[in-house]
Amino acid sequence: MRGHHLAIYNFGLHVDDYESPRVEGFRLREPLNFEAANRAEGFIGRSGYEGEPGPESWGEKAYPRFIAGSGFADAPSSLSLWSGLEALMAFTYNGVHADALKHARNWNQRQAWPALVLWWVAEGTRPLWADGAERLEHLADHGPSPRAFTFKTAFCPDGNTVDIDRESVKTIAARNATGQQDLLAVAKTLKA
Repeated sequence: MRGHHLAIYNFGLHVDDYESPRVEGFRLREPLNFEAANRAEGFIGRSGYEGEPGPESWGEKAYPRFIAGSGFADAPSSLSLWSGLEALMAFTYNGVHADALKHARNWNQRQAWPALVLWWVAEGTRPLWADGAERLEHLADHGPSPRAFTFKTAFCPDGNTVDIDRESVKTIAARNATGQQDLLAVAKTLKA
């Protein structure tokens, strides 16, 4: 949407430590997913992780309250910006990332909270990790609203609900696929 970018924060809990063989399929696909996002139409940027090579971290990493009592001090989460709903949906549910989603039940615990939250920010604004954690909690507590929503119930920056243009999603996904065939081929060879 003109003058705005779409922020997404996702959060979950693995079934074991990140270095565990039980989470190996996730760990091996993670760099492929980051590269697929970099190549995807509509990708603006993502936060890195403090102390790790890659993009700069967008503030101190923060988690929603759902990490409490889990036994984990860290959890899989990401924070990124996209040009719009269709571009993000095309990346999320196609190609390398869709391959990872297909196997997510092997690596992640079942959760009672939303897996992701979406919200609009003014173009040029970079959300912080704490923004994502707070909005995910808001979504879990109050349901979708212009402040915190999902693909299923999406909003425009002006606060009105919007239907996602599924044909546009398909078109963007097809364009992305031509630039990501090598990544998908690698992903399909990896352990689930």
